[in-house]
Amino acid sequence: MEDSVRNVVIMGSGCAGHTAALYAARANLKPLVLEGHEPGGQLSLTTLVENFPGFPEGILGPELVENMRKQAARFGAEYRIGHVVSADLSKQPITVTVGKETIRTRTLIIATGASARWLGLPNEQALIGHGVSSCATCDGFFFSGKEIAVIGGGDSAMEEALFLTRFASKVTLIHRRDQFRASKIMLDRARQHPNIEFLTDTVVEDVHDPSRKEVTGLQLRNMKTSKSWDFPTSAMFLGIGHIPNAKMFERQLETDQDGYLKTHDYVLTRVPGVFACGDVQDRRYRQAITAAGTGCMAAIEVEKFLEKQGH
Repeated sequence: MEDSVRNVVIMGSGCAGHTAALYAARANLKPLVLEGHEPGGQLSLTTLVENFPGFPEGILGPELVENMRKQAARFGAEYRIGHVVSADLSKQPITVTVGKETIRTRTLIIATGASARWLGLPNEQALIGHGVSSCATCDGFFFSGKEIAVIGGGDSAMEEALFLTRFASKVTLIHRRDQFRASKIMLDRARQHPNIEFLTDTVVEDVHDPSRKEVTGLQLRNMKTSKSWDFPTSAMFLGIGHIPNAKMFERQLETDQDGYLKTHDYVLTRVPGVFACGDVQDRRYRQAITAAGTGCMAAIEVEKFLEKQGH
């Protein structure tokens, strides 16, 4: 049991969490960052990041988050590896349980991010960052002039496919059914695009080729005929959505229908002293730079909150 009460605890160590830690540390709030079950967040699964300002040659995702961590630690942010078991937001101070330890804090920044939905294929994880991606805006550029595949049947799959036509010579949209969840306007837009082809009633059974550290093709199966075949492609983009890492808060904070935390005035939740930033509350942009921006906002709001409380 920790007797002293922290000024701020930050849950999560992706772009949002590290930026919040940097700003809170520079405000002399001595933040404690709980790194969570995916230290570094989704950037730790990305190879080259070319759209983060200040790196004209690009930077490796894990290197970028490690630099952010070092920068925040330099100003006094404390980092602790640990998975939060529970948090009680109903009274002050807020209590956060990590393993068997209970941490008390005046404010809490939730920067737990969102996890991409994966298909669970045998070779999928080995090829993430090498042609398997869940982010068209992050990785589409690397496949200029190539033929690629997008998996899914909802609006996010249509958006990914349409965006990727800027780079790819051909986009094949693969969906397990012949009906789509996507809105009519998005589906029509994708169907009318000359560079998008549809492959319905089809599932992906595996992705090749981890030995070459690049995607060379997909093993597909038709749901109606059970016929299997190899489909040559240079990349597989997942358009099946993300899962916000907010389950433990769903009874204490407002969430939307997909579990994303609802905020007002950018990063404020309905509980005073509790703030949310990054992909756990942003279902729209989901970029490293926007996560960093809301991390900054959350830290500034913490500072204002503590000042009003006389701390």
